[in-house]
Amino acid sequence: MNDRTFRRSLWNTSVYTAIVAPVSIVLGLGVALLIEGEGRARGFFRTVYFLPVASLIVAMATVWQYIFHPTIGPLNALLSLAGIPGPNWLGASNTVLYSLSIIGIWQSVGFNMVLFLAGLTAIPRELYAAAHVDGAKSALDRFFLVTWPMLGPTTLFVVTISVTNAVKVFETVKMLTDGGPNKASEVLLFTIYQEGFVYLRVGYASAMTVVFLAILVVLMFLQYRVLDRRVHYT
Repeated sequence: MNDRTFRRSLWNTSVYTAIVAPVSIVLGLGVALLIEGEGRARGFFRTVYFLPVASLIVAMATVWQYIFHPTIGPLNALLSLAGIPGPNWLGASNTVLYSLSIIGIWQSVGFNMVLFLAGLTAIPRELYAAAHVDGAKSALDRFFLVTWPMLGPTTLFVVTISVTNAVKVFETVKMLTDGGPNKASEVLLFTIYQEGFVYLRVGYASAMTVVFLAILVVLMFLQYRVLDRRVHYT
């Protein structure tokens, strides 16, 4: 814990997880609800939103590198049309972690959407009819009275998977930033990789791995202790 690099990578991992996990869960649920309500093009939209999950991250990293490019990237070009100076997304210490978080959300939304869609299809339609009879006229009322409580087990699983995947981020950091600039995007798995396979400090990398696994175990334990009490199992 006295190692400055380890503390920095632990902080970066925490910030990345705090952004990616909740945003990807909310967006995944929102997309699943929209697709569930779509009749004709449901299969098409499922495929479109699931494509990031099935895509090779090595290939997609090149696309994102172009999107975030400070001079020829389309994102900064759009910002310049609005009179906003575009930052160096992947090359500045104050924006690099947020840029990687956007990529992480893009990767995770499709997978969460599929899980929520499976949970939505398992909800009995009779419950919505009963809620309508009891006075739940609006879609928002039916969501909070029926959909959200019945999605409890699915939500617990999605939260667990999303947090775990966010903590394990490595590929995008390695391919796009290599932990830079000034270790602003260095995360735990990247630090373990650097120590073990680049600097050949295998013992120290193993100690970091034990800490990493302990963090995962504690996170999973807290999630199940806190969320499982609120879950309604049919």
